[in-house]
Amino acid sequence: MNRQITGFHLDDQGDWIAELSCGHQQHVHHRPPFQVRPWVVDAESRRSRVGSSLSCPLCDRAELPEGLVRVRITPMWDEHTMPEGLRRTHRLARGTWGLIKVDSGQLRFVFRGDPIISVVVDDKGVQAIPPELEHFVQPLGHVRFSIEFFAVAGRDAEVSVDEPNKVSLTSEVPSSQVLREDSERALDTPPTSQTDKCS
Repeated sequence: MNRQITGFHLDDQGDWIAELSCGHQQHVHHRPPFQVRPWVVDAESRRSRVGSSLSCPLCDRAELPEGLVRVRITPMWDEHTMPEGLRRTHRLARGTWGLIKVDSGQLRFVFRGDPIISVVVDDKGVQAIPPELEHFVQPLGHVRFSIEFFAVAGRDAEVSVDEPNKVSLTSEVPSSQVLREDSERALDTPPTSQTDKCS
């Protein structure tokens, strides 16, 4: 998943780190011939890279970044009270992370990482939802769960969960059928079981 570079800073060893719009950070080195990035060592060249894209494998693995600010938590939903939009392909806004928390039962979570990932979040398990990545959830029988929402520091999360059975936190994706069809192929393989990945 490509993310926008929002800035740079030095670590304790004097190496440059790119700050990404998702909240993750990534070292960027100029160590020819293995890593050739001459722009890293020039201040003006670094500034010109702000706003450009950098691949973020941590988002592809749905790993929560550090330093997020919790902004909202939904009511506890079950398979009957959950918003219908959660079953359809949708995505969180830029700079907004979600964290599914299953209180009891099981919930399948499918998202367009690289590759597409299907996981079953078990009883008392959690699963992070990266910003801007297409995803949907599917209850597997009776389930009780809630979702917490976090903002990348310095950004306001576009989340509204004031009404218990309505949620206006995502944009529905016109290409939802594409993810559904891809996901059907992904679902042919046994899903990963998540119990405490993002705690």
